[in-house]
Amino acid sequence: MNKKSNKSDDAIAVNKKAQFDYFIEESVEAGIALEGWEVKSIRAGHIQLRDSYVIIKRGEAWLLGCHITPLISASTHVNPDPTRSRKLLLHATELDKFIGLIERKGYTIVALKMYWKNGVVKVLVGLAKGKKQHDKRATIKEREWQREKGRILVR
Repeated sequence: MNKKSNKSDDAIAVNKKAQFDYFIEESVEAGIALEGWEVKSIRAGHIQLRDSYVIIKRGEAWLLGCHITPLISASTHVNPDPTRSRKLLLHATELDKFIGLIERKGYTIVALKMYWKNGVVKVLVGLAKGKKQHDKRATIKEREWQREKGRILVR
């Protein structure tokens, strides 16, 4: 029996910049509505989540800024748009909670990771609060300290 775990190495794409630019308060798994050519491109690894974020329009969540490069062998009758808005599939309670926090407290929603789960593409979206410049510097210092600590322990 071959079961895949949902580890970070099963990820299709990871948005590392989001961890650096934002404090991630909470994360939620969401489905995503894709076209056939997009799924084929994702299987080939032609996806980038770097500047992707989520907006809420008319009570629905939409993923913007996610770039899926079309394959050269894509069908001729399909006109692929690599940066089109893609609908996210969330439960109504999760959506209502996100709407309330975005409107009142100034949070934003960013795409953190895209991965396969039971043959379906899922997106991990996070409720995020922007970091200030001094917070980013503290993150860099902490990362360098952890790296240096690892070097000292190896010696």
